[in-house]
Amino acid sequence: MGKVKFGIIGVGNMGMCHLGFFAAGKVKNGEVAAIADINPAKLAAAQEKFPGAYEVYSSGEELIDKADVDVVLVAVPHYSHPGLAIRAFRRGRNVICEKPAGVYTKQVKEMNAAAAESGKLFTMMYNQRTNPLYKKMHQIVAEGGIGELRRVTWQITNWFRTQFYYDSGAWRATWKGEGGGVLMNQCPHQLDLLQWICGMPCKVRAFCHFGKWHDIETEDDVTAYFEFPNGATGAFITSTADSPGTNRFEILGSRGKIVCEKDTLTVSRLHTDLQEFLMTEKSGFAEPEHTEEVIPQSGENPQHVGILNNFANAVLGLEPLYVNGQEGLRCVELIDAMLFSGWTGREVSLPIDDDAYYKELQKHVAASKEKDGADLLIDNSMSFGGTK
Repeated sequence: MGKVKFGIIGVGNMGMCHLGFFAAGKVKNGEVAAIADINPAKLAAAQEKFPGAYEVYSSGEELIDKADVDVVLVAVPHYSHPGLAIRAFRRGRNVICEKPAGVYTKQVKEMNAAAAESGKLFTMMYNQRTNPLYKKMHQIVAEGGIGELRRVTWQITNWFRTQFYYDSGAWRATWKGEGGGVLMNQCPHQLDLLQWICGMPCKVRAFCHFGKWHDIETEDDVTAYFEFPNGATGAFITSTADSPGTNRFEILGSRGKIVCEKDTLTVSRLHTDLQEFLMTEKSGFAEPEHTEEVIPQSGENPQHVGILNNFANAVLGLEPLYVNGQEGLRCVELIDAMLFSGWTGREVSLPIDDDAYYKELQKHVAASKEKDGADLLIDNSMSFGGTK
């Protein structure tokens, strides 16, 4: 078999980035055989910027049905992710889906069922899982390097966005067009990493502020509280209106602590179990001894290119798939739980009630206002570099 043939559906901001990766020869065993977009201007812009011998289609459905491709890469607004993926699976295509997997859990579960039934390869574009810092955090926690989970905090507020950003597309930050704001657009990678490293919470209580800092319908400022099955607790704070922003991910365990900030991991390891020490120590102010290691970012951090290369190689049978696409459900469930809690003012248990969330979402979709806005291409490369 020669190179794996990719079809890119959606050549907006992210789709254009992916097209550029292929044009630069960064995907060793893959090539673009087709592109699609419902916007003729975007198709023309893609062909002008990255000319190539690929077919061009006016819709994702047409590409899936007619193009000679092995892989469909879905890079369109969120609501359309599951429908296009399901169609692709039923046509025998392998699928890469941009984040998030969908807007609500009901549709993501349908997508996952279609993936399982098809037997084709499926991955989410969780490029931050290729970051060596997060890979190291995952390894340390999985191997018990800091003991049992006690507390998780992630303040991720370096998502500053202007009103111009939100006005650049009629679909942005609307319940009808995007299905959410900072949680649905900016934070899926962080929420995926949080559950990948720490596991899924079992309870969520969130305070979501809708259009607090911008003239938008959806959330632009969120503070959430988590509880985990073992009794550990957590906090997740995010906003698109803080500058300078913060990106600090901290995990406390019974045998130490990990802090990830400014492209560096600081790992503290206790010489004794924390709970045992606090229950048996005879001094009121003593703390357990610990050692500290600082791990700067090093090694390859291939991001999107890493996921693309892995998928092409997995299709060819050269290496195992790095990210199971069905895991995309967990991130959507966390987002939905936080929004549901914010709307209702109540704690939400996980797994959430799919039907109850969908019903509540539809109330907001029905009230969503039509928004005039140019469908602009924005250089978003700064939004996914490094650990942001």
